[in-house]
Amino acid sequence: MKRLNTVDLFLKLLSFPSITPDDAGSLQFIREYLSDFEAIEIDREEVKNLFLYKKFGEGPHLCFAGHVDVVPPGDGWDTNPFVPVIHEGDIYARGSQDMKSGVAAFVQAVRECESFDGTLSLILTSDEEGDAKYGTLEVLKYLEEKKMLPDSCIVAEPTCEERFGDAIKVGRRGSINGVLKLGGLQGHAAYPEKADNPIHNIAPVLAKIAGYDLDRGDEYFAPSKFVITDLRSGMEVTNVTPGTLKMMFNVRNSTKTDQKRIKEFIAEAFTGLDYTLELSQGSYPFRTDTKAQIVKSMVHSVKQITGIEPKLSTAGGTSDARYIAQFGIDVVEFGVRNDRIHAPNERTAVQEVEDLYEVFKHTLRSFA
Repeated sequence: MKRLNTVDLFLKLLSFPSITPDDAGSLQFIREYLSDFEAIEIDREEVKNLFLYKKFGEGPHLCFAGHVDVVPPGDGWDTNPFVPVIHEGDIYARGSQDMKSGVAAFVQAVRECESFDGTLSLILTSDEEGDAKYGTLEVLKYLEEKKMLPDSCIVAEPTCEERFGDAIKVGRRGSINGVLKLGGLQGHAAYPEKADNPIHNIAPVLAKIAGYDLDRGDEYFAPSKFVITDLRSGMEVTNVTPGTLKMMFNVRNSTKTDQKRIKEFIAEAFTGLDYTLELSQGSYPFRTDTKAQIVKSMVHSVKQITGIEPKLSTAGGTSDARYIAQFGIDVVEFGVRNDRIHAPNERTAVQEVEDLYEVFKHTLRSFA
């Protein structure tokens, strides 16, 4: 396939209406664009996954990872979200920040790479914005079975905050969800002494738990905060006090807080009250050693291309990097600014996409 420049490749990828889990043909296009890479399709259920690799030498295995799927566009767009438009230096389309900019940049960088002391590969999935159950995780399981896991990985999610180059993610917080049910005794509002009102019982507890920091964090992680997300009770009438109450919460946890810590915190706060508690772990926290070669190489490349000293961050939600880290792979995330993801009129600056390509190209030269 004829070589495109980075921006034209980006525009092409944006034109695929690849709403999760449909890749809309984008993975086949990338496979053809990188025709000199070996290709393995690892499809599961409705999800398409593609692993591309090329062995240059006997050195380390460096992988780029990303997703081609996007969230539904929703309302409020000034243009067709799948017909990219360039206006005043920005490219408008769904997925422009999250994360076809990153995919375009690393696809172009590896296509143009003529020498590398090791193996280059790409993990691409159409299932990251959804449940992510059959995406990158399935590819990693396959690679582990075949003894083909990479040594290091760059996930090109949008990471920068105020300026392109200002942040590299070297880890992510975990996510623990909780459902607490507080028992009581239903009764008549006129006779509160004959009832056991769970709303009244939880009222003094809320002041102790809402927004509470379960740890102090550290230089990489913010404190693990107890965030109440839903609270409901009663029958929406004024003359009956409720017999039960349900509270839902989330803790974006650092490596210093786990489910055991949360159970102990709840037990202390709800001493003497009749409750049940269910916890589930959506993702686990991780942090890549800042002395790892991939971290040092990325910091060096970002500084060389942008002139900015990037901070090493773990902020934000979650990404497929959480799966990659579980397999013992040194993983970092770096991409364009993250200020319009999932929003109407999502856009990315042309210059940022070109600079991201230059960062990745520099990393390929300096990594080994």
